Amino acid sequence: MSHRIELKEGAFILGDAHYSHKRPELLEFIRAIHSKKLQPTQIIFMGDIFDALFGSVKNTLNENEEVISLIEEISQDIEIVYLEGNHDFNLKKVFTNIKIFTIYNQPIEAFYDDKKIYLAHGDFQSNISYSIYTLLVRNPYILASLNIINNTFNNFIIKKLDKYLEIKDDCKELNNLKKYVLNRLENKYICDYFIEGHLHQNKTIELNDFIYINLAAFACNQRYFVVNSLKNKELLKEKIFSLEK
Repeated sequence: MSHRIELKEGAFILGDAHYSHKRPELLEFIRAIHSKKLQPTQIIFMGDIFDALFGSVKNTLNENEEVISLIEEISQDIEIVYLEGNHDFNLKKVFTNIKIFTIYNQPIEAFYDDKKIYLAHGDFQSNISYSIYTLLVRNPYILASLNIINNTFNNFIIKKLDKYLEIKDDCKELNNLKKYVLNRLENKYICDYFIEGHLHQNKTIELNDFIYINLAAFACNQRYFVVNSLKNKELLKEKIFSLEK
């Protein structure tokens, strides 16, 4: 699979919804697209769309069954691109009609007319310990073993994970974001824009090499983004999904 895509005007870009029974808003958003109340030209999922969706762990598939099914149906009419995150991975067998990009393929190149854009979930370039963890947790044999343990002990691992995720603060503001971005990305990418999620900051920083955009987390305030016409100054237009609409 090519690690590049063409962005379309009117595409929806959505990241970090962290969907679970505690955060049901994503389901209504997907239902609105499925019923055509919302009509994106393309959908780009930027990772961590689910709080826990692991392709080899059946319990996580069952918990997210309705959203998975709706996304699959939508993909028959609309191109969907899914950048795996650290909460949702090994998804190629889960979504059969969607372009899936693993952490090892990120960032991916996207083009919008003459603009070159890099897209990533945001955890693709981390320290050694996190990289080792990433490699191990995505290993199908390790996941299969954890799945057996989880099923044997009444979903013990998933319940433990759920408790941790319930108390985790996904909406806090980070200090020194610009310094963090410069240390990771400066002088490494030639592009017009670099867009990622993971940190949930909803901030844009103009750097010497490109414009950096860290997306808001849909989980925090139901924000998503629409790719603007090139006639507009800003590439992305921020939207807030409301159940009342």
